[in-house]
Amino acid sequence: MAIFLNEDSKIIVQGMTGSEGMKHTKRMLASGSKIVGGVNPRKAGEKVDVDGVQIPVFGTVAEAIAETGADVSVIFVPPAFAKSAVIEAIDAEIPLAVVITEGIPVHDSTVFWAHAQGKKTRIVGPNCPGLISPGKSNAGIIPADITKAGKIGLVSKSGTLTYQMMYELRDLGFSSAVGIGGDPVIGTTHIDALQAFQDDPETAAIVMIGEIGGDAEERAAAYIKEHITKPVVGYVAGFTAPEGKTMGHAGAIVSGSSGTAQAKKEALEAVGVKVGKTPSETAKLMREIVEAL
Repeated sequence: MAIFLNEDSKIIVQGMTGSEGMKHTKRMLASGSKIVGGVNPRKAGEKVDVDGVQIPVFGTVAEAIAETGADVSVIFVPPAFAKSAVIEAIDAEIPLAVVITEGIPVHDSTVFWAHAQGKKTRIVGPNCPGLISPGKSNAGIIPADITKAGKIGLVSKSGTLTYQMMYELRDLGFSSAVGIGGDPVIGTTHIDALQAFQDDPETAAIVMIGEIGGDAEERAAAYIKEHITKPVVGYVAGFTAPEGKTMGHAGAIVSGSSGTAQAKKEALEAVGVKVGKTPSETAKLMREIVEAL
């Protein structure tokens, strides 16, 4: 089984006709995803040839859902227009909105996050690589050919570390990998993904990748202690980060001792999560767990 995304998922792409949207629509199609439409008000009614597949373009998300039965939207809209694009997806009640766009103002993310509360739409992102259920579907920019289907679940703040972990454990394979993004305000959290993997009968063990800044990993540790019975292995990016420096992701702001890699590592280890000092060491820890299952 997969979390949030499966072989029946019908995907639309907001911003499909832009260069990034088109490039990754091709990649998603090539990996077996069902792309059923694009959304661009200026090109509504047109059909776009994507590697021989004719994909219709709709004026709104609501129209796309009505015509195609879409249940996932992948959003490649530029930062200035991303807020309205996400709000449109929420108002159309699409079950899953995957916000790939980087550089969305935090205030805008806060607005659409607040707008989603109590509604039917799960947001993944923003500033994330999306999610993949290998061999089934791929919504976002994660390379589809670096791993296979398997029993490991992966949730990660970092895109590149998502890819590295998938590659390091490619012989074991993944049920799903979810890149949640590293911005200060995100939709789906480590905790949401951990619970989904806990509930998924085909996920046997979980890798959780965090990074310095904020307290998401400490909160995840507290949640693991109370609710997660499957083995979890962790990695926290930023052990060698100079103190007081703001790192690449907007979320990676350290305040005092909280938010450091060491503090996060200690919080996770206190609840029985094995934490690697490098991605390769983390993969080795997961390999040992899977072999013992």
